[in-house]
Amino acid sequence: MRTLLNLIWLVLSGFWLFLGYAAAGIVLCILIVTIPWGIASFRIGAYALWPFGRTVVAKQTSGAFSFLGNVIWVILAGWWLALAHIVSGIALCITIIGIPLGIADFKMVPISLAPLGKEIVPTAGEFDRARARQA
Repeated sequence: MRTLLNLIWLVLSGFWLFLGYAAAGIVLCILIVTIPWGIASFRIGAYALWPFGRTVVAKQTSGAFSFLGNVIWVILAGWWLALAHIVSGIALCITIIGIPLGIADFKMVPISLAPLGKEIVPTAGEFDRARARQA
């Protein structure tokens, strides 16, 4: 089911959101000083491309620098990426089939506003299966 949702997501909004994150990442990497934010943009762009089966968790080691970095992120790129998620989510919720995708889009707004200090990990079921394969 996750694969089907990811494929529908990719076609309807994931690719376009990924392009937005990639554009922000390229601009932020060109500016040299903002490379950490560019890397975060690419990381979240990959998550926006294929979100189902993964989740966002807070890093235990993040602190005041992550907060300050997120303030700078909102000013540089976060607000318009969050706006893209909101517009895309509203458009997806217009159809009955798109409602779960729209809800997923709305769930991505917080990470689009504050990506530093967060980590993208497989959901519990995926994580347990991956750990069992390694053992």
